[in-house]
Amino acid sequence: MKKTITLTVGIAMLCALLLLGGTWVYARSQAGTEAAPLSIGSAAPSDASSAAADASGSTVDGVQDGVYAVDTDSRAGYRVDEVLSGQDVTVVGRTSDVRGEVTVEGGVLTAASIEVDMTTIETDDSGRDRQFLRILDTGEHPTATFVLTTPVDLSGLATGTATVQATGTLTIKGVPHEVTATLEARTTGSGAQVSGSIPVTFSDYGVAAPNLGFVQVDDAGTVEMLLELTPSDG
Repeated sequence: MKKTITLTVGIAMLCALLLLGGTWVYARSQAGTEAAPLSIGSAAPSDASSAAADASGSTVDGVQDGVYAVDTDSRAGYRVDEVLSGQDVTVVGRTSDVRGEVTVEGGVLTAASIEVDMTTIETDDSGRDRQFLRILDTGEHPTATFVLTTPVDLSGLATGTATVQATGTLTIKGVPHEVTATLEARTTGSGAQVSGSIPVTFSDYGVAAPNLGFVQVDDAGTVEMLLELTPSDG
């Protein structure tokens, strides 16, 4: 009987060591391989002068007034650091399920509302993705939103690419919180491209960063977006 118990315990310990060892090897292989931040620099070159030269609509400082829709080439997601089996790993999740619209009046961004379907964000690990859905309670709160609260001057687009700060309300898990997004924008022949990042602290949204012993996730991360904007048909 003692031999059976000893053998069972030994097998359990061996399985645990193999599991931890496999996790360590995986963590080592993933370190430094994460996707680069979303940026307009990675998108196709745009004709920055075409919007200003287009006589079909009025322009102010290189950007046309009007309502622009977020089209299907847009992407969004998150970036967060974690310690996995003693190894520092950066996790990146992405989705192309992004909707919304922005309004430009007199060369000023006067309104913006962006919605991201959190249920379709994916990383390189399906188990992590299931955990993500659970801690964000996506069954009850499937989307995250950003709504602009302060107008943004876009006059810098007259010279091509402009970097601006946009204050707004970011809502995650049904909890709204005021944030400041750093946006980089440039005009295109049909509209504009905008990349952005928003630093977030998960506890501000009632989200507890997972700590499972072998994996510890930082309480702070970054929300990222790359928006392709085209004139709205509406």
